[in-house]
Amino acid sequence: MKVTINDVAAQAGVSIKTVSRVINNEPSVRPTTKKKVMDAVKALNYQPNLAARNLAGTRSYTIAFIYDNPNAYYVIDMQNGILDACKARGYELLIHPSNSKSPNVYKELEDLVDHSKVAGLVLTPPFSETPDVIESIKKLGVDYVRIVSAEAAEKDEDNCIQVDDSSAAYELTRHLLEHGHKRIGFLCGGEEHVSTHGRLEGYRRALRDAGLEVDEKLVLKGEYSFDSGVQGAKKLLESAQPPTAIFASNDEMAAGALFAARLMNIDIPSQLSIVGFEDSPFSRQTWPKLTTAHQPNNEIAKCAAALVLSKARSKGATETGSASKEAGIQRKFTPSLVVRDSSGPAPE
Repeated sequence: MKVTINDVAAQAGVSIKTVSRVINNEPSVRPTTKKKVMDAVKALNYQPNLAARNLAGTRSYTIAFIYDNPNAYYVIDMQNGILDACKARGYELLIHPSNSKSPNVYKELEDLVDHSKVAGLVLTPPFSETPDVIESIKKLGVDYVRIVSAEAAEKDEDNCIQVDDSSAAYELTRHLLEHGHKRIGFLCGGEEHVSTHGRLEGYRRALRDAGLEVDEKLVLKGEYSFDSGVQGAKKLLESAQPPTAIFASNDEMAAGALFAARLMNIDIPSQLSIVGFEDSPFSRQTWPKLTTAHQPNNEIAKCAAALVLSKARSKGATETGSASKEAGIQRKFTPSLVVRDSSGPAPE
């Protein structure tokens, strides 16, 4: 027989309304009462029907993850982080891949909000960094949180989780400079991503601080993909004055650069150093393993989901006379340098 909310209320000795408030993580429930209800939920193995809750009331118990990113590892990390936050708060996750370059993208997001009755949106680049998309979402009146490169965040904006790409890229470039490299190639990711520009800015700044001019011939446009890394590295390494190190804008590109170097019989790192960014599984699956910047995507996603759910719950709580606070949510992350075997001293 299916366990119902009535059974939980009877087991805990409280009203159905109190059980509902506890399950929905609403404020102003005494800790002792909450413990009684949660003990009953666990003892009876009660599973709330979240879809029914969405249909039955004015509040929604689903948030949507909107993305356009070819990197499966990034997407999986994001999904897992958002799911952790949803499960902890009794919400479901709607995963919505989309083409950010589609002419119908605004209508698509509008239909998603209208038809799926979501409580909020977690937006990742490039959606989160596209002004037209943000303006269209604001008109829908739905809560949202943007995961963005720090350069894309507006002053005093309270619904952003920022990633300081520039500072992390600065440290990666400085790592190469400290190993004697002066000709350092840079492989850019997609131009629509603000992270690309932030990482390039950190690279440029580190070179300038070291008293070196930026050789624009060493900076190549590309995409966040393995093939782009292969093609970019080949072009750099076949030039009249090849670099002694390559900074790729993510690990997938760095893996492609490493593959290209191997095809050209260039030893890593004695003849060429290569660094990536993000510390995805690509960085640990290559040989040699990649020096990179660790970007905690799972934790970033968890904080983004916690923030949008806090906003949605605060709105619901305000309607019933009380409000919750967005306490303890980290708003800014700086990826940290991880030194492995793909970087070393510049060749003499």
